[in-house]
Amino acid sequence: MKITSARITEMPKGLFDPMPKVFVRVNEGEEQLLFEFYPDEIMFTSKEFIGLTIEEARHLKFLKDKKYLQDEK
Repeated sequence: MKITSARITEMPKGLFDPMPKVFVRVNEGEEQLLFEFYPDEIMFTSKEFIGLTIEEARHLKFLKDKKYLQDEK
C-alpha cells in the first residue's frame, strides 16, 4: 500500500511550540500520523512521501537523521 497524500504541520515559531508532524493517507484511507521531527536538524516536503510505503517513508526519516548525525562532527 502506497502513500497517496501527505501533510506536514506548521513549523514551530517559539521554543515551546510543538514539533512539526507528518500525516499521510494510504490508498485514500484515513489520515494517520507517520512521525514528528526536529526542523532544525532535518526537513521534508509533502511530495517526498507520495508513492512510498509507510515503511519506506519511515526509512527516509532514518536516513535523513543518520546523515545529519554523521555531518554534525
